[in-house]
Formats: sequence, C-alpha cells, structure tokens
Amino acid sequence: MAKFEIIMPKLGESIIEATITRWVKNVGESVEEDDSLVEIATDKVDSEIPSPVEGKLVKILFNEGDVVPVGTVIAWIEMDGEEGEKPADEDVKTDDVAKPEKESPLEEQKQESTETTITDQENNADFSKSERFYSPLVKSMAKTENISLSELEKITGSGRDNRVTKSDVVAYLDQQKAGGTQIQASAPAKQASVAKSAPVVPSGEGDQVVEMDRMRKLIADHMVMSKQVSPHVTSFIDADVTHIVNWRNRVKDNFSKREGEKITFTPIFIHAAAQALREFPQINVSLDGYHIIYRKNINIGMATALPSGNLIVPVIRNADQKNLLGVVKNVNDLANRARINKLLPDEIQG
Repeated sequence: MAKFEIIMPKLGESIIEATITRWVKNVGESVEEDDSLVEIATDKVDSEIPSPVEGKLVKILFNEGDVVPVGTVIAWIEMDGEEGEKPADEDVKTDDVAKPEKESPLEEQKQESTETTITDQENNADFSKSERFYSPLVKSMAKTENISLSELEKITGSGRDNRVTKSDVVAYLDQQKAGGTQIQASAPAKQASVAKSAPVVPSGEGDQVVEMDRMRKLIADHMVMSKQVSPHVTSFIDADVTHIVNWRNRVKDNFSKREGEKITFTPIFIHAAAQALREFPQINVSLDGYHIIYRKNINIGMATALPSGNLIVPVIRNADQKNLLGVVKNVNDLANRARINKLLPDEIQG
C-alpha cells in the first residue's frame, strides 16, 4: 500500500501556522477524495482541509489544539497501490515531526522553551534572558525576518500585558521596509499606555465570568489594534436617503430576476463610500507612529453576523473599481460564504 502525506497548506501570504481545531476523520476510517479531513483555524479565519486522494486514514501526527507550521505533514492516508520507498522516508519524517510534539505539550511554558532552543541556534536570540513573554508565532517571525532580541525588546506590544503580537511585528517590518529609522517604540506615549494601562475589572458576588472563545478574542484584539493604527473620529450627519429607498423598492424584484442577485442597502452604501474615498483620499489613511500612510487601494470591510453570534469582516477589494452590480455580487458572495465558514484568509485582510 502506498501512503500519501497530508500537509498543512499555506492559506495566505501572511499565514505561517494554523491550529488544528477538530479532526473530522479518525484513524482507520475510509475517506473519499474531497472529503473533509480536519478543521483548522488561523488568526484570520477558520477553514477545512479536504482529502486530495481516496484511501484510509492511518496516521494522525498532531492532536486537536496543536499549532502546526505551514508545510508540515499532519497525517497519512493509505492508498491502494504498490508500496515504494516513500513509507520508509515517511517513518523518518514521523520521528522528526512527532518528537517535538512529545517534547512540547500544550503548556505555553514548555512550548516556549522548545521554540527558544530552535531560535537560539538559528537566530542567536536567547529568549530565556528576556523577562518578556513572546509567543511561538512571534519567535518564528523574528527568526524568519532576522529580527534580533534587542529589536523585539524595543517594540511596543498591543496585546495583553504589553505582549508583542503578530500585527506589531508586521507593522515594525513595514516601517523598516519603508526606510523609517524610528522604531515602533518611539510612537506617541499615549499609544504605549493603551496596552499597559488596561484596567482590571473586578467581578462581584453573583457575577458570571465566561472566557471568550477564539473568535471573540480575535475581535477584541483587532478592535484594540484598530484604535492604534487608524485615526478615529465620530461625526453625525443627517442624510435624506428617501430617493435611494424608493429606487431600491422599485427595482429590487426586476434586479433579482435579471441578475440573479438580491440587492440590499449594504452594497449601495459600500459603492457610495468607495466613490467618496476616491474623491477624498485623505480619509483612506492609516497611522504608523507619527507617519501617515495614504492607501493606494480602496478596500472596504463589511461586518457580517455569524450563526454563533460573532462577527467577521470580509473585505471588498478595490471597491471603487466595481460598478454597483459588481459590488452586489461581491457582497452577497462573501456574506454567504462567511456564514458557512468558507472564507479564505486573504478575504478578511487588507
């Protein structure tokens, strides 16, 4: 019997690892081509890995909850056919892959120790000398991008307890590529204080404390991050949209029959916002310390409610280059796939 390796796929340009959330198939079960094998999650979106071949699942190399780098073998499927030299090679790979898992339980401290050893050898950064916590993802990014420990120490973290997050590292790299000599630590003092001065909220007698699920944690982190990279202004303006409401009510039935798409108010407002951003580009900006980044592309996120009660924000890319029909199709497609957990990581960033 020949064995086929199931590899953790690269789900986007910025995705370097994913968490295994659930094995859909168990060892010993038969699988058909395109059957869902395993559900995975990144910091961007949840996804499924389908089986590329027909056969029997004979080996699972990682448990649910394990964080696995992109390109790593996570399982084997046994197929009908002659057995060649590959299984012997796979036995070696099993030892290479499984051994770190045995030495790295889910406890963060031991996993950090393993990551530290690898990073010490390849990047000469001794994380054990730092009093600051760095996640395995941040360490991996530092190793890949040749960021020294001294550089990491100077980055202001936007995570809990001033922890450096993936977004902080990406922002630092973007600033370096732009030729900036000022590191993120020199951003306004107010930015640094946001992460450091998070208040402790005591719970009272009878209060119920519920830990956030993964999606809610991501939403919370991204909302805090948005406060640090985008200038926020609240402005209330009354706009008479009576003509828009009347127009939609008049054309929606024929529009649906002719185009096969339902037209809601969401694409109408997105289309209008995109045209406004093109006319007033100074609104389409981000902040990087004391630098203003004028965005070339007009990408608009739309909050979409999920069956779980959470929200996700898929992105309408280059919205100003689409006509109203194009925006309608894009909005409906993203919203429908968001509700059934079929979005790609690149569709919720940018």
